[in-house]
Amino acid sequence: MSVREVIRMGHPVLRQKAKPYPEEKIGTAEFVELIEDMHETLHEYGGIGLAAPQINVPYQIAIIEIPDSGTRYGDIPLMPFGVYINPTITTLHTQQAGYWEGCLSIPGIRGYVERPQHIRVEYTDDNVQRQSLEARGFLATVFQHEFDHLQGKLFIDHVSDPTMMAYEEEYMTYHLEN
Repeated sequence: MSVREVIRMGHPVLRQKAKPYPEEKIGTAEFVELIEDMHETLHEYGGIGLAAPQINVPYQIAIIEIPDSGTRYGDIPLMPFGVYINPTITTLHTQQAGYWEGCLSIPGIRGYVERPQHIRVEYTDDNVQRQSLEARGFLATVFQHEFDHLQGKLFIDHVSDPTMMAYEEEYMTYHLEN
């Protein structure tokens, strides 16, 4: 296992649509190493989600793990480590809510993004099984944020009001709800 470099906004891979990951490669030594590296990288960088394109691997793979509710994102629901391969999202309800999002590929910046708050996620897991789950609230936002990376999008593409972007320090001083 090794920590990989998270590429930053401006790198062309972050703006390309990722390729579907071949199911026949799931479970291979190469795949297992990639997932272990992504997991270690996620922990090293202090994130809760990571998409393969963020480490310059242009495939539709994302991981999410919210190990405790005391993250830099505030008090949020727990989510055990999961691997999401070739995922799709269906909006189940159009009600939206906004959160101040951050991204490992855009360090030090936060932006207020409104997204649908009730979605269904369909994906292949790391055992080559098709899965489906529903997510609501902040967790729905996390899935949408990570899966945007697989489509060549960043959270800043969804910030509708540019005055609702801030450096991390200013976000903590002026925008963080106490």
